Amino acid sequence: MSNNTTRHILEINLAMLFVSTSGVLGRYIDLPPAVTIGIRSFLAMLLLGLFVKWKGFSFTLARKDILGIALSGVFMGLHWITYFYSLQLSNVAIGMLSLFTYPVMTSLLEPVFLKTQFSKMHLLLGVLVLIGIYFLAPSFDTENDYFLAILIGLLSALCFAIRNLLVKTKIGSYNGSVVMWYQTLVIAIMLIPAYFIFDAQGFVKELPYIGMLALITTALGHTMFLFSIKRFSVTAASLMGSVQPIYGIILGIIFLNEIPGWRTVLGGSLILFSVVVESLRSSRNK
Repeated sequence: MSNNTTRHILEINLAMLFVSTSGVLGRYIDLPPAVTIGIRSFLAMLLLGLFVKWKGFSFTLARKDILGIALSGVFMGLHWITYFYSLQLSNVAIGMLSLFTYPVMTSLLEPVFLKTQFSKMHLLLGVLVLIGIYFLAPSFDTENDYFLAILIGLLSALCFAIRNLLVKTKIGSYNGSVVMWYQTLVIAIMLIPAYFIFDAQGFVKELPYIGMLALITTALGHTMFLFSIKRFSVTAASLMGSVQPIYGIILGIIFLNEIPGWRTVLGGSLILFSVVVESLRSSRNK
């Protein structure tokens, strides 16, 4: 494995650690998800805008790319909102693990969106991730909120997969921070009505935690993930990113005392195995 490939794999893992903070923060912040995501996006837009100006990157988009990047922002916003609803209805493990069906969805959608060759190995590894998630998930009782949380998490996964595929066609032409800035701009504008529809009382005391979401999870984590998509296929990045639930569950243990059982250990082991296999495959193919 080359030094560059090793560095890229370490970078995507650091990105996933940053992104995984969304689980704990999403559970902790006591606001309607649409309000939280609206404020998060506005703060992230400011932070990313300052970074882009400081680095001297261009904000200019080609006319042919505007619609695709705007649509990716819409799907990113839908992904965040549904993900936070899933977290509020359940716990960090259920919210994050139902979301992490998105590598399987991506492996099936990538040949359609990007006209790439279908890989049976990607499907096999995606199924392995899905089996891992099955073991990680607690009871699927339809009479409790967990079942609804899983359904919403699956919708969040679909939105995230579509967003990543839309971005993949554009990210090679632009800096990742610029693309993320436009996405947060779209989300911030899209969610302006949320401040008038939902009860946003008490948002001031939640601002420090939403600020952490904006800086650590969004500005750093998601931007680093966009850079990783440049270096791997969307499916490969998604599968290697499957380590995120493990990081999220560990943070849930530390900060929320949400202790996983043996099923979580078994499911997590299957997911990590698929991550290692895909990392080795990607290093040989680059």
